[in-house]
Amino acid sequence: MIEETKRPPGRPKKTVPPTITKKKTVRRKEVVLQHAEFEIPKNAGIVFMLPQKGVTVYDPEKDTVREMRYCPNEPSIWSDEQGEKARKESVAFREGKLFVPKDKPNLRKFMDLHPMNMANGGQLFRQVDKKRDAEVELKQEFLLNDAVAMVRDKAIEDLLPVAIFFGFSVNAPTSEIRFNLLNVAKKKPQEFIESFDNPQVQARSVVKQASDYQFISLKDNGAYWFDSNQLIVSVPVGQDPADVLTRFCLTERGSSVLSNLEDKLQELA
Repeated sequence: MIEETKRPPGRPKKTVPPTITKKKTVRRKEVVLQHAEFEIPKNAGIVFMLPQKGVTVYDPEKDTVREMRYCPNEPSIWSDEQGEKARKESVAFREGKLFVPKDKPNLRKFMDLHPMNMANGGQLFRQVDKKRDAEVELKQEFLLNDAVAMVRDKAIEDLLPVAIFFGFSVNAPTSEIRFNLLNVAKKKPQEFIESFDNPQVQARSVVKQASDYQFISLKDNGAYWFDSNQLIVSVPVGQDPADVLTRFCLTERGSSVLSNLEDKLQELA
């Protein structure tokens, strides 16, 4: 009997240590502006001198109208608090811009309270706040993106009531319905997004379909049951019958009408 020669065990496999991916970090330090910037958006010219003579504003602390002026050697902007040696200085916009350093709080207050400041209802100049403007723009862009995503991602069944609400035919091809709603989403993103949770949108969809399937009859003077010609609700002169019936369906008296129409439409499905 031939004995089998046992082979010595091979070399053990090398254990490869797991690769550790270092998290990339970018150091940043947000810049904090040390000055305030004001601008004249339109027709500023090369140099514009801000009027100082006879500038009056309401002071809520004193509950009275007071005259103010910018004097760099005075801590107060109020004329009645300034001394005899107060030296008035021109406030000049150069190419539509004015920068107010941090060490001139009196000039900053003068600009903040000036009646020509758009923040106070004026029409001449405004404070530049790039951070605030960026936040506003971001919010609007994100809102627009959310609205567009709803057109793309929602099932067509969820889009149809909204399409009816905005006056589009639901018998058009799906791509056309989405395209029409995309235009609405771009122009009115907030209204478009809110329409999905708006009870009036669903009620208007029911009313429109009920009219198309002749469960109801919409006339200038009222909304009627189609088969019995019984009045559901009267329509005031000059108002749209579908709008009137939609609003009626959302009242306590009209809730049974809405429920009845929904049942009839469900039977068709």
